[in-house]
Amino acid sequence: MAKRNILSPIQKFYQIESSSGILLLFATIMALIWANSPLAESYQSLWQYKLGFTSEGFELNKPLILWINDGLMAIFFFLIGLEIKREFLIGELNSLKKVAFPLFGALGGIILPVTLYFVLNTNPDTLKGWGVPMATDIAFSLAILNALGNRVPLSLKIFLTAFAIVDDLAAVLVIAIFYSSDIQIDMLGIALLLLGVLYLLSYKGYYTKFLMIVLGIVIWTLFLKSGIHPTLSGVLLAFSVPISQKIKTNEFVDNLVTITGNIKKAADLKEPILSKDQIREMINLQNWANKFKSPLQDLEHDLHDWVAYLIIPVFALANAGVSLHTDIGLDNNLILKIIIALVVGKSVGVTSIIFIARKLKLIEVPADISNRHIIGVSFLAGIGFTMAIFIAGLAFIDPIYVDSSKIGILIGSVVAAIIGYIILNDKKKK
Repeated sequence: MAKRNILSPIQKFYQIESSSGILLLFATIMALIWANSPLAESYQSLWQYKLGFTSEGFELNKPLILWINDGLMAIFFFLIGLEIKREFLIGELNSLKKVAFPLFGALGGIILPVTLYFVLNTNPDTLKGWGVPMATDIAFSLAILNALGNRVPLSLKIFLTAFAIVDDLAAVLVIAIFYSSDIQIDMLGIALLLLGVLYLLSYKGYYTKFLMIVLGIVIWTLFLKSGIHPTLSGVLLAFSVPISQKIKTNEFVDNLVTITGNIKKAADLKEPILSKDQIREMINLQNWANKFKSPLQDLEHDLHDWVAYLIIPVFALANAGVSLHTDIGLDNNLILKIIIALVVGKSVGVTSIIFIARKLKLIEVPADISNRHIIGVSFLAGIGFTMAIFIAGLAFIDPIYVDSSKIGILIGSVVAAIIGYIILNDKKKK
């Protein structure tokens, strides 16, 4: 019973992400068809349509695609922050023993792809794109595992989830350090001060969604104007959300028993609706339930569907539409090195470092995960769609490099997904 209770949140997370991967694939295909159809001009003009407002001394006027990439994706990064915090406090990354396996895998999946990119790069103008092949798309990769059903163990799904979360954390750090420029220290200082206030209030046990949303919008704007990519404010804001409940289980259960008794006593058998006393007790129950829920888990639960089924597909629809018969040309060298970094770099990097770490007894691999599983999932790690496209948009300004990197990401991710699926689907190999 205890084991089932522990695994159910992981299984729910896995089911949502894998279902999201199917929708993400649909949005990607739709974007590619739209961008290469007779309506291609409408695709480009839609995402370049400017929205915002301008007043004396302040302007916030951006194309729709930047509202998606800087605004909606801040919510995506906020959810990543919640997941990272939960995993490090109470989840699959809350001890050295648990974190070692996915941590070593993530390190191999970061170091070798980046190294290959540097080695293969011959153009100084594309050097800044080294961060593109380092992250794994959790939705697409888990969708592949979901298609394999019970042919892969749950422990492998947990490994890939933890692996991708470590990858996301690394990508966040890389974006913060290497893809931010012209930093306005004064605005950044104010934003960090407001974050400090939220952290202090959280530490003191005071938390409200209203205050977090209001200050969150201000902090996001300050990050945007300071030169630091505003999506990073989402991660930092998530760390201010407390995970602890305001009341303990025993106190909640005692009050639940009392309220249940009061509801029974206040029942009016002649009326088909609640009595006034019952309504009062129901309000009381809701208040106690709000105190009993973990703010972090509550927010994560509320946001996960919105991010998985709306924000990420919209991001794909806006960013994956690459014109395959463009007049501006493509950089074939950039396409090829991204493909190699994703397919070869990820698979060899993840597999080799895990095998070495296991040989040196630095990690403990679950008994139901075989060498074939590790090799197969290392190829799935080469599916770098969402974060890879996001970083490409930060790394490059020239449309040639932007489109070339997106094509490299798409081809590399498809190749990695097919190879990984074939390896994991082969029942004969152990």
